[in-house]
Amino acid sequence: MGTRQKRWGALALMILAISIGTYFYIDHLRYKAMHAIPPGLSRFDITGPVPACGRWKVHMPKVRDPEAYRLYIQARKQWRSKIAWQFTKDELLKILADVRTAADKGDWGARALLAHFYLHGLGPMPWNKVLDQEENQGVAIARVAVAAGQPWGYYDVGVAHQYGYGGAYYDLDISWAYYLRAAQLGSPDAQMALAEAYGEAGRRDAEAQMMKCAYEQGHGPAAHKLAVIAEIEKRYMDALRLHQEAVKFGSEESAAHLYLAFGDGVGRMIQEAALTPLGFGQDTERTRRYTEIGEALDLNPDLKFSRLDLFLPLPPAKLPAWPGVEGAMDPEPPGPPTY
Repeated sequence: MGTRQKRWGALALMILAISIGTYFYIDHLRYKAMHAIPPGLSRFDITGPVPACGRWKVHMPKVRDPEAYRLYIQARKQWRSKIAWQFTKDELLKILADVRTAADKGDWGARALLAHFYLHGLGPMPWNKVLDQEENQGVAIARVAVAAGQPWGYYDVGVAHQYGYGGAYYDLDISWAYYLRAAQLGSPDAQMALAEAYGEAGRRDAEAQMMKCAYEQGHGPAAHKLAVIAEIEKRYMDALRLHQEAVKFGSEESAAHLYLAFGDGVGRMIQEAALTPLGFGQDTERTRRYTEIGEALDLNPDLKFSRLDLFLPLPPAKLPAWPGVEGAMDPEPPGPPTY
């Protein structure tokens, strides 16, 4: 091989090496850009300061369009009125149309519900399916909420990054950065996510602080978890009261706990430690009422029971007449909608 050929061969190899190096460098930069913590977010440090108790309502629109809100509430109630397979296709088409209309009018609750429909589909059976899963669409709606500074959007995008769907690539650092911001803004779900992380790291005080933040916003899972912890720590009266609060906040699990506490057999721990000294034990009427509430929450986990103590108070209060589950629910708010 001549000198010129050798030079051309060396030059070709150099160009190839530069091209390959450039490709991998650009790919590296692209990867770094994709996995950089987004602007405005901070990396979650499990050893760092615990976020202050944010309140989600502070960061939400103070008023809602009455017509959009009416459509949303009407559609949500209808959607929660049956088990999914019991709906006809026409019923689900109407629900979807009303939620879309309300979302288009700007109602944030309708947007959150529409995102849920996109993430999970609507209509589980061949004869009533009206919407396939479209995860990209669901996450896109959550990103709109992020742009508006709404806590639920940050939490939902964090979930998407945790599992890597809807155009959100799998990245735990980014996921926890979204959870941290959501918790700072008051998302109870994000506050509970941080509580779990602190608990796994052995930071019990931080775990309790985050659970309390969520509990003080009326979050059923937080109240239920605090009740379970009280049971483990043998603070049975506290456990009883916290389970009652959790039921008010819509916890089906705590309704089951109280059903057992007033039943025979499994609920003996609370019954013997907290109820027996008050002169109470098995109570079939209380058991029946908690059963009704649990069944209602199984169908519609959105229900809240602010009037529970009026019709199903804890001992030693005596039971008044039972108006049914509806009587213990939150009454419809008067006036124009806010939250």
